[in-house]
Amino acid sequence: MTDIIRDAIIRGEYVPNQRLVEADLSAAFSASRATVRTALLELAGEGLVERLPNRGSRVRSISVDEAIEILEVRMGVEGLCAAKTAASLTDEDAEALGRLRAAMIESVAEGDLVEYARLNRYLDVRIRELSNHATAADVLARLHAQSVRHQFKLSSRPQRAKVSVWEHAAIIDAVVARDPEAAEQAVRSHLLSVIEALREVSSADSVPPAAP
Repeated sequence: MTDIIRDAIIRGEYVPNQRLVEADLSAAFSASRATVRTALLELAGEGLVERLPNRGSRVRSISVDEAIEILEVRMGVEGLCAAKTAASLTDEDAEALGRLRAAMIESVAEGDLVEYARLNRYLDVRIRELSNHATAADVLARLHAQSVRHQFKLSSRPQRAKVSVWEHAAIIDAVVARDPEAAEQAVRSHLLSVIEALREVSSADSVPPAAP
């Protein structure tokens, strides 16, 4: 249930500051209220949901500035995970990452940005898992959940996806080449690119429309 509600928040089905009523979620997902309540508590721990005293829960609003700060922290930790993965990658896992790379490129070429976003999230999770660094993985799981909503919006823009898919390909290439330094740098370059894109989108959204 936690994964289902998290994905719905990331996709924008529940918007920032929207109330999350346990009874409504229970009916929507055919789950008990106890299950929903537990999921909301877990998501509050991740920073995606805000618990309101005597008022239930709501989707936590995360500003672009906060998302950028989170991405800056993620640069170091995700870079570490990529380097660790590159240093210990098995041939079997290298082949699987190669297939994932091809699938990501294909999804963007076909304009299937929902699938691309899914594969993008899977790559992030897989590199964390393959790093075998429990502390880093735990930190990233929390940070990634908080900033991924903004990244999901970016990845749904066709032009941005055409850029980011090759950034992700570069990360995979460095990991598969067993080059820890290159893998770490590829992660850093990608997240710096995400930060710049977020700033551009934020600036564009803040510009008032021209007078008629």
